[in-house]
Amino acid sequence: MRTIYKICPASAWREAERQGVYDGSPDDKRDGFIHFSTAAQVAETARKHFAGQVGLFLIAVDADALGDALRWEPSRKDDLFPHLYEALDLGAVTAVYDLPSRADGGHDIPELSS
Repeated sequence: MRTIYKICPASAWREAERQGVYDGSPDDKRDGFIHFSTAAQVAETARKHFAGQVGLFLIAVDADALGDALRWEPSRKDDLFPHLYEALDLGAVTAVYDLPSRADGGHDIPELSS
């Protein structure tokens, strides 16, 4: 199983759990796909897009369960990032981690598997 990750405000994730599906953040909706990161990309994604934010979750997702709607596309520094071109079925979620913030605005990233 390949695992990919989504950083999400806890409140938005709790709403997704109530709905049974996650259809993305405002940025995801604007871009037409749900942005994910690999384990190696999570720390930089957190730093670049979520610095200073509190109340975040890190959602672990089984990439293999997403089928053809998941595409690996170049982004930052031409690295390939996973992009999901449909709503996320919560059945593909393998774990939800708290993403605690630090006083310096960064986040403590848990140990992740690829």
